[in-house]
Amino acid sequence: MAAAAVTGGAIHFGVLGGLGRAHEGNASGAAGKGGDLPPATTTVVRTDLVQSKTIDGRLDFAQRRPVKSAVDGTVTVAAPEGRTLTMGQALYELNDKPVTLLYGPVPMFREMKPGDRGSDVLQLERNLRDLGYGAGLYVDTRYGKDTEAAVKRWQKSLNREPTGRVGKGDVVFQPGQVKVVSADAALADQVAPGEPVLTIASTRPVVRARLDQTDGALTDPGTKVEVTLPSGKTVPGRVAGTVRPEPGGSGEGAAAQEGIVVEVVLDGGARAASGEDAKAPASVKFVSEARKGVLAVPVEAVLALRGENGGYGLQVVQGTSTRTIPVETGMTADGQIEVSGPHVREGMTVGMAAS
Repeated sequence: MAAAAVTGGAIHFGVLGGLGRAHEGNASGAAGKGGDLPPATTTVVRTDLVQSKTIDGRLDFAQRRPVKSAVDGTVTVAAPEGRTLTMGQALYELNDKPVTLLYGPVPMFREMKPGDRGSDVLQLERNLRDLGYGAGLYVDTRYGKDTEAAVKRWQKSLNREPTGRVGKGDVVFQPGQVKVVSADAALADQVAPGEPVLTIASTRPVVRARLDQTDGALTDPGTKVEVTLPSGKTVPGRVAGTVRPEPGGSGEGAAAQEGIVVEVVLDGGARAASGEDAKAPASVKFVSEARKGVLAVPVEAVLALRGENGGYGLQVVQGTSTRTIPVETGMTADGQIEVSGPHVREGMTVGMAAS
C-alpha cells in the first residue's frame, strides 16, 4: 500500500465544499452523457493516510542536570564538554583535589566517617570494592575499620590526605556513567556551596523538540515518531515524556516558553546517534492519526451536493456516461481524502476538476 505523507489536518466540510465542484441533485444515481463528462478523471485507490506534524529538534542526552559544588573552592580542572566519565574518574578538581564520580542513587549529603551507618555507606563500600580497594572489606551499611582502611588506600591513589573519612566535597554520586554537557564554571573560578560547576547527562541519546501548547496529544509517553538526524539518516523513536524548558537555550524568550518540550528516545540507543553532529538541527515527525487501508481520492474529486439531502458525492465515469454516488468523507492527508459508502469501490474512475 502506498503511504501518504501528511500536509495538514482534516479539511472541514465547509472548506471541502469550496474545493470540490458543486453538483445539482441528491445523488440518487442520476446519469449524464457527452457534455456531462468531467474535464479530468482519477481512480479510487486503497491506501494509508497519515496525519503528522514535523518540527525542528536537536540531539541531546537524557536526564540533563547540574553538578553543584558542596564546598567553597577554586576550580583547577574540569572535564571537557562531550567526555564520558565512569566510576572513579574525576568530574572536576577543586583546590587541586579531584571530585570523584561514584555510582549510587543516594546523593552525598554528609561527611562519612567511622561509626556511621546508612545506605550511603553501603554504596560507598560497593564503589571501593569495584574500584579494587576492597581487600578485607565487608560490604554492609556500617562504616567500620575495614571501610576506613579501604578509604585510605583509595585516598592515597588520588593524592589526597589519607584521613579515612570522605568529605561532602570529595565525591559525587550518580546512577551510572555520565556525559559532560557543558562547563558552568571556568578554570580558576571561585565557587560557593550550591553553585553549578558542570552540567551532565546520561549517555543515552535523545532528541528534544518544542511543540505548541495545542499539541498536547502528541506528548503522551510512547507516541511513535520518525527522527531525521543531522546526517540525513532517519530512525524511529518514541516520546519518553516532557521536560522543563532550559533557560538560555536557543530561541528562548516569552513566546518560546509557551511551548511544550518533549524528549524523544531513539530506537537503537547510542548506536543510532553515533557520529552525529549534536550542534546541527534534527527534525521530528509526530504521527497524530493514521488510517490504514482506506479508500481515498484527491480532494478535488469530491462533489458538494446540492438539493434537499446535500452531503458529498463522487462522479463515477463509465465510458461516455457518468453517474453520481453519495459518499461519506473522512480523514484528509497530502491532498487525499478518505471516502466510504455502499457504492464506492477500489479502482473506480471518477471525475475531478482540471488541474
